[in-house]
Amino acid sequence: MPSKSIPAIALILALGTSLVSLPQLAHSKQRVELTDYQKQWGFSPLVVTKGGEVVWLGGHTTTTDENGKDISYDFKAQVRQIFRNIDADLHRVGGSVSDLVSITVYVNDPRMNQTEAEVIKEVFKDGPYPGSALLTISNFARPGIVVEVQGIAVINDELNRPPAK
Repeated sequence: MPSKSIPAIALILALGTSLVSLPQLAHSKQRVELTDYQKQWGFSPLVVTKGGEVVWLGGHTTTTDENGKDISYDFKAQVRQIFRNIDADLHRVGGSVSDLVSITVYVNDPRMNQTEAEVIKEVFKDGPYPGSALLTISNFARPGIVVEVQGIAVINDELNRPPAK
């Protein structure tokens, strides 16, 4: 009677072989041409990457700006400061805000979508923009927080390296 473990071993080997290639798929960065709608809202529908180092950013919030000024409940000031903080964090590992390939923005007021898009366009100028999602939630961990940004960056990927001199 054949062993029941043979199909399980075959499945494990098949999954293992396919999983080995997943990191390779997740390590490159290429942007597609944006539609007018995507430019208006400041997002890319997809980003492809090749090589590089993947950085997963935890949720970033703030209620103070870089000078220590209280920016509680000030949506636009918080978004700007959050991206300055993300840029500083990415610089610590050799990257910058332009290395972001995906962001998730959490807001507790759905009317802030236009304001969020305006600040995204300030931060990323005319692109390339990261892929993004804007989610409305009921509340944040501390009073005064009105936005949180979480992201994924790819640093030093082959598709977006500066040309060698």
